[in-house]
Amino acid sequence: MELGRVVGTVVATQKVVGLEGVKFLLVQPLSQKLRPKGDPVVAADGVAMAGVGELVYVVASREASLALPETFVPVDHAIVGLVDRVDLDEGDG
Repeated sequence: MELGRVVGTVVATQKVVGLEGVKFLLVQPLSQKLRPKGDPVVAADGVAMAGVGELVYVVASREASLALPETFVPVDHAIVGLVDRVDLDEGDG
């Protein structure tokens, strides 16, 4: 699981069976200090509530396909949670 920020939406007029009604969002992966890390990814919205600007948990690979109502659909990333708060220990340790 990794943190990401929703930065956009993806519109697909045609989807495979099992992905009807599933929203796709563009998610920027984040480092532990909440800084952008790597390129944005397209993620299926497994919580059906995420929107642009939200901080989210994202899973990849097989776990992503299991996070949706119809399991084993062809997705690489899925949003599995909305993050309310992140507390970072900024100590020297």
